[in-house]
Amino acid sequence: MKNSRLAQKLRELRKAHSYTQYDVATMLGVVRQTYSHYETGKRVPDPETLYKLAGFYNISVEDLMHLAIELDEADYFDAPAATRSSHALDAFLSYTNNPANQKKLKTLSSSEKELLFYFSLLSPENRREILDFLKIKAVKTCEKQ
Repeated sequence: MKNSRLAQKLRELRKAHSYTQYDVATMLGVVRQTYSHYETGKRVPDPETLYKLAGFYNISVEDLMHLAIELDEADYFDAPAATRSSHALDAFLSYTNNPANQKKLKTLSSSEKELLFYFSLLSPENRREILDFLKIKAVKTCEKQ
C-alpha cells in the first residue's frame, strides 16, 4: 500500500465532508497530530482505525482500502477492477473539490452535497420524477406534524 495514496484519499474525504482534522481525530479517539500523520503519509492507520474511518464516511472498508491500493501491473495481472462505488466516490470527491462548485456547496451538509451531486447526474426527466416524489414525501411529512 502506498501511504501517499491513502493519505490523499483521507484528506479528500475529510474535505468533501467539510470536517477539520480535529473533528476526525476526535471521532477516532486520537490526537489531531496523529490524524495529521495519516493525511501526510507519515503513519498508516491500524485496521481498527480504518474500520472507524470507513464507517465515519459511510463507505465500506473494502472501498476505503481499494482507494488506497496502487497495483503494479507487472506483479498483479489478475488485480480486481475498481468497484462502482469507488468510481462514484472519486466522481463525488472531484465534484465537491471542484473550485466552481465550492461556493454553492460551502453551506450544505454532507448529505445535501451528496444529494446535489447525484441529482446533477440525472436526466431532466428523472430529475422531474425525483422532484415530484420529494414533493409528495414533504407534504405527507407536514401533514403528520
